[in-house]
Amino acid sequence: MSPFLTALIASGVILIIILSTDLGTRKITNMRLLRSIIAIVIVIALFVHTLPLGGNDPWLQLVGIGTGAVCGLLAAALLPAHRGTDGEVYTKGGIAYAIVWTLMSASRVLFAYGSEHWFTEDVIMFSINNKLSGQDVYSNAFVFMALAAVLARTAVLLVKRRRLSGAQAPAADTLVSSQ
Repeated sequence: MSPFLTALIASGVILIIILSTDLGTRKITNMRLLRSIIAIVIVIALFVHTLPLGGNDPWLQLVGIGTGAVCGLLAAALLPAHRGTDGEVYTKGGIAYAIVWTLMSASRVLFAYGSEHWFTEDVIMFSINNKLSGQDVYSNAFVFMALAAVLARTAVLLVKRRRLSGAQAPAADTLVSSQ
């Protein structure tokens, strides 16, 4: 499958799941966190068929992971958490959070489309010059980028939940913005 189609489907599925579980005020539950991880596992099973390890392939895939982790941390910083009067921990995802996830998804898809239609020769030359094996390494980098973003966001939510769950019950809601 082409990197564009891989990026389109993987990014679309992940974007829908993340936004549907994080926008608005939502309780941090194990199922909420697990749902995103299950989606990533399914995306990996469907789209990662090989793990190219020749030349600089591992480096490009690691760049995808690193970029995804940074983007996931940035997005999670825009997802403030608070402990409700019921003692449960909630997040509040707003427009900035949605924009970051949408931009991450759109940029993966746009790059993949461009690499097939607008700057194909440049990508081929870049691949040759940097000893990259081809489409699979790019597809994997996109999928791993999405995986890392979701895992970083999930890790931050777990930390926020743990910090706020251990705190004493507030008289009013307490906000934790980017911890």
